[in-house]
Amino acid sequence: MNYTIHEVANKFGLSTHTLRYYDKEGLMPFIGRTKSGNRVFSEADLNWVKMVCCLKDTGMQIKEIKRYADLCQQGMDTINERKEMLVEHRKQVLKQMEELKNNLELIDSKIAVYENPELAEKMYGDLEKTTF
Repeated sequence: MNYTIHEVANKFGLSTHTLRYYDKEGLMPFIGRTKSGNRVFSEADLNWVKMVCCLKDTGMQIKEIKRYADLCQQGMDTINERKEMLVEHRKQVLKQMEELKNNLELIDSKIAVYENPELAEKMYGDLEKTTF
């Protein structure tokens, strides 16, 4: 089955402009076109768009996604380099997750203070001076 750019945009919560930009930047070099020049996406293309979105959503820069796409096009000779890219990116994602976890704990502690200000004031003293 083939999909239009509008269908793919809706499926991934992207704008058609974003998909065209990704294509223009070389992130989707294999996307087919109809005789009239419209982009057409296959099932395999949807998997690739999903990967591009994953990499972008986890903080990989467009130029690095482009590098990854270029390596994929070069075939199996680049599999080790692609793997290393993903291993390094995974480390960054884990770091981001740890930072988010720490931030969430701080937010949760503030919510707990606001939910029971009397108890918090007994524990911490004057809330006007200790919380925001």
